[in-house]
Amino acid sequence: MNPVLQFGDASGERSDRILTAPEVLQLLAKYQLVSPFLKEVVIDQAIAQIECTPQEEQLACEQLAQQYQGRQEQGISSEQLNNIALRQLKLEKFKEATWGQDLDSYFYQRKPQLDRVIYSLITTSDIGIAQEIYFRIQEGEESFAQLARQYAQGPEAQTDGLVGPVELQSLHPLLTKVLSVSQPQQLSPPTQIGEWIVIVRLEKLLPAQLDRNLRQRLLNERFQGWLQTQVAAQNWQIKQSED
Repeated sequence: MNPVLQFGDASGERSDRILTAPEVLQLLAKYQLVSPFLKEVVIDQAIAQIECTPQEEQLACEQLAQQYQGRQEQGISSEQLNNIALRQLKLEKFKEATWGQDLDSYFYQRKPQLDRVIYSLITTSDIGIAQEIYFRIQEGEESFAQLARQYAQGPEAQTDGLVGPVELQSLHPLLTKVLSVSQPQQLSPPTQIGEWIVIVRLEKLLPAQLDRNLRQRLLNERFQGWLQTQVAAQNWQIKQSED
């Protein structure tokens, strides 16, 4: 037996348990931890050749130390903390080196889904009521807010029908399609979405901008897509050790 992991009750009341390498791997598979483990291995391989300046390393370590300050994290030494900081630094440099150059084109590819909207909504299950609401709003007999308070069957009843700002990609595809082709203040006819009928009016379009936060988000998005592909391609298996 080649033990690789030993643990037990710190009080000493129960005997230590010893696990071999195959047993550890079998438990990783049982608890569905192989994929997270492989992700970390793939990351280590990807950042192995990434170089950092001493100034970058020092700043990364100081910033992470400040984040942990006062938390009294148990079991994490300053050396481990520095290793975590350096790994994170190298990972961010890897993302930038791999996808940073074409991030503008990726942003414009994703922009239609990232644009945000503010819209008015009334949801009902009765097509007759939906048509009546639509014509009353269109004719100016009552405001959208008044009719939302009176007829809306969704949470928008509590906000005078107003929803947002929300990203278009977070909405139902049919609702996204309606809002994408609408002009501000344009009232759309009743639309069937699942079991519901919706009356919707675009209030305001808020175009996405490639600021610092969105840039980091898109880098992370590209990285996660790449990482999933890399892990899926790994051919792993549990082998029993030969005595």
